[in-house]
Amino acid sequence: MKKTLLKNGELVTAEKTYKADLLIDEGKISKVGEDLQINGAMEIDVSGKYILPGGIDPHVHLDLAMFDTVSSDDHYTGTKAAAFGGTTTVIDFVEDKDPDLLKNIAALREKADPKVAVDYSLHLNITHFNHDVAEQIPSVLDSGVTTLKVFTAYNNRLRLHDGEIFQLMMVAAEHGLLTMMHAENGDVIEVLVDIALKAGHTKPIWHARTRPAWGAVEAVLRGAALAAQAEAPLYIVHLNTGGGIDQLAYARDRGVTVMGETCPQYLFFTEEDLKRPDGAKWICSPPMRTAADNQRIWKGLEDNTIQTVGTDHCPFFFDGTKSIEYEGQSIKIPGKELGKDDFTKIPNGLPGIGDRMPVLWTEGVGKGRITPNQFVAYTSTNPARIFGLYPQKGCLEPGSDADLVVWDPERKLTYGVEYSQQRTDYNLYQGWKLQGFPEKVFLRGECIVDGDQWLGKRGQGKFLPRDPFAEVI
Repeated sequence: MKKTLLKNGELVTAEKTYKADLLIDEGKISKVGEDLQINGAMEIDVSGKYILPGGIDPHVHLDLAMFDTVSSDDHYTGTKAAAFGGTTTVIDFVEDKDPDLLKNIAALREKADPKVAVDYSLHLNITHFNHDVAEQIPSVLDSGVTTLKVFTAYNNRLRLHDGEIFQLMMVAAEHGLLTMMHAENGDVIEVLVDIALKAGHTKPIWHARTRPAWGAVEAVLRGAALAAQAEAPLYIVHLNTGGGIDQLAYARDRGVTVMGETCPQYLFFTEEDLKRPDGAKWICSPPMRTAADNQRIWKGLEDNTIQTVGTDHCPFFFDGTKSIEYEGQSIKIPGKELGKDDFTKIPNGLPGIGDRMPVLWTEGVGKGRITPNQFVAYTSTNPARIFGLYPQKGCLEPGSDADLVVWDPERKLTYGVEYSQQRTDYNLYQGWKLQGFPEKVFLRGECIVDGDQWLGKRGQGKFLPRDPFAEVI
């Protein structure tokens, strides 16, 4: 691999911004400094551009079966879209369908390894808990997986009871695994869905109305309380309510080792979007809330109450009866039309893996809500630290993987499906005016995105095994 020297750039890390040259050698960052002169290196002048560590999306669902279909991005198309948006590492989820936990992990890797176009790792869902599961948890580390996800919703499908979550947290903490939690009140949801359907309420807005915000708020605090009592770290996924941010702050102020993630959709959209004729496009769980919730979540990013911004990327076609073109082929996958007469049958999930960084830059950095350094922290460095990938990933220091984004802060474009590369028929940010976009993206020193040109390929991504006892921030 030829040495590559990025000249005259401005490096942005979670801590500082400074002018420097950066040398890539054998897939790693080799040197960082001013006025580097390297014989034989291919020089790329990046004057006027930022150099960022490649994004890390800690929460994606690729090739996920749901209802009578499957999410429309697989491990190739989703990771390709990630790369175009500046993300070079993703973390997907393993379902625990087989009683043998390691078999589930091996099966997903067998499916993903030949397809991934960026590096990836895995979280493991735990939706059944008993003595056998508890006994297997330490062996999960042998697979390089160090994170376990639990649910307080989806009764009789995914949910664990509080006592089971508490026991799992204690076992996980003992062996250095991090527990992740989907925090909603499953009992309340079940009651309200039954009432709504019996009353003939079937439109998309009832997805939000049957999942009240208070259920998420109390579940965040309940999760934090369980973590405190178990003396275990906890990571709350996809925080969607202002009250949830308040509870996260309350727990952290009292020394509880709890961390929080939000997603772009909870910064920009509300349940009013579900009332639109195409409201099914905005169906995800947990749902969007109110403008006041949007603002409180932004405040949580501004003051560092929140630790990461993921996507919960899980796209479905809006109209899966029609084909789209993808890489010269016609693709048609059943989608949200499956629930046209019943909101409970609309596949839950949104596209976002390629949108996260450009949209957050424009609306966050561009509008002065967060600094460029906070942007890097939320989209790269903090996920790397929390999930045991730092300093291999999320870092611009010698020895780190040369996962880099040359970011053009001046590029303006009208965003949408044509830029996002996600394999679906719509984009939540269609027509948005963005400023700031990836110009080049490097994965371990290889340029895989150059402007609008895709240089990557299937299977070039690597699985990232992780070590236990990662940092709590």
